[in-house]
Amino acid sequence: MSLLINRKSEKAKNPSRFGYSTRMAEYGDIDKDFVVVESDIGYSTFSYLFGDKYPERYFNLGIAEIGAMAAGAGIANSGRNVVVSGYGVFLTMRAVEVVRSFICYPNLNVKLLSSHGGITPAIDGTTHQATEDIAYMSTLPNMKVFVPADENSARGIFDLSINTPGPTFTRLMRDAYFDIYTKDDKFVLGGSYTLREGSDISIITYGDLVFQSLEAAEELAKAGIKAEVIDMYSIKPYDREAFLASARKTGKVLVAENHQRRNGLGYELAALCMKENVHCKFDILALEDTFCESGDYFKLLDKYGFSARCIAEKAKTMVK
Repeated sequence: MSLLINRKSEKAKNPSRFGYSTRMAEYGDIDKDFVVVESDIGYSTFSYLFGDKYPERYFNLGIAEIGAMAAGAGIANSGRNVVVSGYGVFLTMRAVEVVRSFICYPNLNVKLLSSHGGITPAIDGTTHQATEDIAYMSTLPNMKVFVPADENSARGIFDLSINTPGPTFTRLMRDAYFDIYTKDDKFVLGGSYTLREGSDISIITYGDLVFQSLEAAEELAKAGIKAEVIDMYSIKPYDREAFLASARKTGKVLVAENHQRRNGLGYELAALCMKENVHCKFDILALEDTFCESGDYFKLLDKYGFSARCIAEKAKTMVK
């Protein structure tokens, strides 16, 4: 666990997918065997930045995620590091059998650049909203799962992915929201950042909901409630020690995640509390067994119950 206390979030210029891809293009200078496989959305994921610099190591296989994933597996089998890039909902569902049997089973160095995670592609509607991706990927043996919150954390997590043996899945966002990390911040396997210390309730979150949680903590402070906010950017493995320490300190845990409630990070942490005999109030704000609709991102967060307002209201209820 690391602390980043009293750092203020700022309006972001670039989304996390831009940070990951710009660092990926820089890495091409370091590893001359590194290859990127794209599924025809390179100008959306920004993987084209690598393709423009290294066209001989950039392969666009079209709208064919199964084939792209299989090609990535074949290239990685020769000993290369490979990124397979695409939209999260298609990489994690359409191609999941290939990911399971041809990437995770042989434990190959295939790194998944998964854009448009959760309901961040709000205006694109249900078909493009990857709200089950964490469940699918974290279930697969050998797969590691990361979720950066902003551009700089995405850059850092690209390095973490490349330096982590075996397959990795990085969930990225469609749009730019806020920034809180710098290029000097370090991201490690199984790590987390405590962004705000508190003693009354622990808010555990990741990705875009980091900023909703911080906003909620500010609102809670006005009511005299000290909320601890932890960015669990490494979902699998997660920071077990940081979570347990916070849960035991506050006695109340609220998990906020842009994902289905079922089989997300909240379920993992609830199971850990039972296993470790941690007695605490526990709740999860996430999608309640429903698909999301198309619309304004912030309005959808509020409608489906994990906006800053919803997080603050739930926290107040739990503390009272």
